[in-house]
Amino acid sequence: MPTRILHISDLHFGPPFVPEVGEALLQTIPSLDPDAIVVSGDLTQRAKRQQFEEARQFFDRMPEVPMLVIPGNHDVALWRLHERFFKPHELYCEIISPELNPILQIGNVVLVGLDSTAPRQSISNGRIDLKQLKHCAEAFATVPDDMVRIVVAHHHFAPGHDRVFDIAMQQSRRAIESFVEQRVEMILGGHLHRSYVGNSLDFYPGHRRDRGVIIVQCGTTTSSRGKGRERDENTFNLVEVGSQTLTVTHYLFFEEAGKFAPVSRHKFPRAGRALADENSAAQLTPQQMAK
Repeated sequence: MPTRILHISDLHFGPPFVPEVGEALLQTIPSLDPDAIVVSGDLTQRAKRQQFEEARQFFDRMPEVPMLVIPGNHDVALWRLHERFFKPHELYCEIISPELNPILQIGNVVLVGLDSTAPRQSISNGRIDLKQLKHCAEAFATVPDDMVRIVVAHHHFAPGHDRVFDIAMQQSRRAIESFVEQRVEMILGGHLHRSYVGNSLDFYPGHRRDRGVIIVQCGTTTSSRGKGRERDENTFNLVEVGSQTLTVTHYLFFEEAGKFAPVSRHKFPRAGRALADENSAAQLTPQQMAK
């Protein structure tokens, strides 16, 4: 059975949070039967205690499955400058999790979360430093070859695929090249407030053009701050990791129905593998397929 990972992001507890969408998400999760839940940042709107507490209460209502949560730039105080520079993650660590770069192994998957907020350097566009890349490499160093390596970061390593202007994370090329060497197969992220499924080779061909990283961006799951094509929309992803394939199903909230429903599915072969169709035609030789 594939490992099922629910990927949500940009909840923005505070004024932008939409309660009915949040309730719809909670009602949907059990039917998806996830093995783990990933939250790729921006739990709050302004990093206030009450907002973190609301996020914590929301998580406590979810099914009891392993969770990997990382902070986003909105989880760091923007205008409370003393807090931002000297104790930027104090409330996050107290209420949500003391671990900013968590590691989770579930089924055939190892996920490494990286805190990309960089509150003293680049709070908006984010950054992954060399120490974090080393942490990531060490986490994957002993992972068996048949297990899937996934990185989770809030900020985006590549610009969006549409006309909305984006600035990618600082030193993103360095990070991508490091992930390629670490044999990372997928990156889960947020921040853009609109969804995107693609590949790092579209932006950073590098020196290993045979080995790209699948990029999966999640829109805002429960806030009113969607952008671009997903303006005023809410989305999440369900990632299914099998032994041969990685499948991403994209869910959209339908206001009239009051529920989330799938609207697209993206299927990728694992690195170094071919994508067999459901009738196993790819298992046949070219001569057999020609008959």
